[in-house]
Amino acid sequence: MPRVPAHLRERALGMLQGGMRTADVAKAINCNVRTVRRLRQRNRETGRTADRPRSGRPRVTTPAQDQYIQTSHLQDRYMMATTTARVIPGAHNPSISAQTVRNRLREAGLRACRPVVRQVLTRHQRQQRRLWAQTHRRWTTQDWQKVLFTDESRFCLTRGDGQIPVYRRRNERYTEACTLEQDRFGGGGSVMVWGGVSQHHRTELVVIAGNLNTVRYREDILLPHVVPFLQARPDMTLQHDNATSHTARSVRDFLQDRNVSVLPWPEKSPDLNPIEHVWDLLDRRVRARAIPPRNVLELAGTLVEEWGNISQQELANLVQSMRRRCTAVLNAAGGHTRY
Repeated sequence: MPRVPAHLRERALGMLQGGMRTADVAKAINCNVRTVRRLRQRNRETGRTADRPRSGRPRVTTPAQDQYIQTSHLQDRYMMATTTARVIPGAHNPSISAQTVRNRLREAGLRACRPVVRQVLTRHQRQQRRLWAQTHRRWTTQDWQKVLFTDESRFCLTRGDGQIPVYRRRNERYTEACTLEQDRFGGGGSVMVWGGVSQHHRTELVVIAGNLNTVRYREDILLPHVVPFLQARPDMTLQHDNATSHTARSVRDFLQDRNVSVLPWPEKSPDLNPIEHVWDLLDRRVRARAIPPRNVLELAGTLVEEWGNISQQELANLVQSMRRRCTAVLNAAGGHTRY
């Protein structure tokens, strides 16, 4: 029987039960008379109007092979479908295709995705992260609101990470509309900034000229921005990561001389610092502007402007996630988390 939508089948059955002629029903739903007759006959035999089950195309893999495919890719998450297809014979063919492997994996809930990139964590670093989270998980919201989370980040003028898709037709690969132009190095230029956030406050966003070394961090960041900020709020603690410019002896002596309390921080733990999400939020706000920055100077000005436009409530929500971050690190035994 030709495919007739389900609602038309029910409508046709109602017309027939109402006493209409078969020809009139077929004309009303715009199908052949024989289709209506088959529909009526099927309803008499089965009490339904849906299609009978079809056998479909026979599967080329057995249940045991399906289980082998699933187990193989669970043991090696980076195994390619083409590799698996080469070692599995089909039930009716000498071999199976890579698409068949992908179909079986999809049936098992496994899909190919871009992996999340994280830093390498040694056994010692995992232990450090676990112990730190175990100690600070007991901190209350009042404890965390006394921490100034700080960090630096670099923003590029153009995004050169290869994640921008382009939709094109055949043979349009090198047309001007489908080609992304950018410098080989630097992506058109970049800006490094420094900032600090807490539950109720934020520092200025400082644009850093060039790279950040120990002297610049002490003279351009700590002295004019961090020290005055913390001296006005003596109950607050400074948080910064273990970058060389942060842990140098001259920096530690500088902070100690000015009675600045520093929060101990585990190595390679950006997922514990809520300011990393602030950088992501800042980048999305810059990209969403109707007129994007065209040069490095405009990018720096835009970053400073959007930094001020971020609501304090958004920053507070990120700071309040610290207990959840500690719990996530403990659940991962010091390993990577979703943050």
